[in-house]
Amino acid sequence: MARLFSGGPLVIASHNSGKVREIRDLLQPLGADVIAAADLGLPEPAETGRSFLANAEIKALAAATASGHPALADDSGLVVAALRNQPGIYSARWAGPEKDFAKAMAEVEARLSGIIDRRGHFACALALAWPDGHVETFSGNVYGTLVWPPRGDRGFGYDPMFVPDGYDITFGEMPPEEKHRISHRAKAFHRLVQACFPGPVTA
Repeated sequence: MARLFSGGPLVIASHNSGKVREIRDLLQPLGADVIAAADLGLPEPAETGRSFLANAEIKALAAATASGHPALADDSGLVVAALRNQPGIYSARWAGPEKDFAKAMAEVEARLSGIIDRRGHFACALALAWPDGHVETFSGNVYGTLVWPPRGDRGFGYDPMFVPDGYDITFGEMPPEEKHRISHRAKAFHRLVQACFPGPVTA
C-alpha cells in the first residue's frame, strides 16, 4: 500500500516555472502547501538517470533531503519514434542552458525532414519522496502527432508542436483546464492522487 501524504509543505523539485505552475494548478484542490525548489534556493541535482522515472526519483529525493519536507518531482519529455525515441530524457537539454524551446522544436523538425511518420508522445514520471528516503512513483503518457510550424503560446516546452490524438489543436493552443484533463502529467497525477492523497480523487 502506498504511503499517504499527510498535508503541510510539499516541495516541487523543479526550476522550470511553467512546470511548477502546471503542477501547482493540479495540486491546488488537494490542500498541499506547495513550495517551488527555486524559492527555497535548492540546487538542481545532476540528472544522471537513464529513464524518466530514475531522474524523477533523483530530483525528488534531493529536494526532500535538502528541505526536510516531502518533495514531488516530475521528469517528462517528448518521445518521437522516428527519431529513435529522442529527445526523450534529453528533451530539456535540447533547449540548451537558455531554455530556448523554439530552438528545440526547430531541431526536432529538422531531424524529421523527409520522414513521413510524425507520431510522438509525451511521457511523464512522478516521484513523491519523503526525507526518510521513501519514494512512490507514477507515470502517464499522451499520444499525438507533431506539426510544423508551432501553433499557440499556451503551455510550455514542445506544446506548440504537439497535437494530441482526437484533437485538431496543439497543446500550445489548448486552454489550460483542457490540457490538465488529458495530458501525460494529468494521467500520472490521477494515479498519484488515487494512491497517496486521502479523500476524493480530484486530479
